[in-house]
Amino acid sequence: MLLNLLIQANAPNSLLGFLPILLIFAIFYFLLFLPMQRQKKQQQKMLRELQNGQVVLTSGGVIGTIIAINEDDTLVLRVRPDNVKLQVARSAVSSLISGEAKK
Repeated sequence: MLLNLLIQANAPNSLLGFLPILLIFAIFYFLLFLPMQRQKKQQQKMLRELQNGQVVLTSGGVIGTIIAINEDDTLVLRVRPDNVKLQVARSAVSSLISGEAKK
C-alpha cells in the first residue's frame, strides 16, 4: 500500500523532469528553426521572381545584370565594366541588388 502511494507520487515528478527539456526544444524551434524556414522561403520566392534587367549578387561575389533567363534554370548576366556575359545557375544568386539595370 505504501509502495503504491510512493509510485503514484513519483509519476508527476517524472513528468516535471521532462518539462525543462521540452522548454529547451521549444526555444530552439522558435529562435533557430522557424527563422531559418522563413529565410529559405523568402530566398526561394526571390529566385522564382527574377526578371530581365534586375541587378543581382551571386554567391561568388559577382554583381551583374540579368539579360536572359534560360529554360534550364540558368541566367545570363552582363558584368561591368567590359560587359562580359556570364552564365550562372539560378540557385547561385544570393541577393537582389536593385529592380532595374544601372546605366
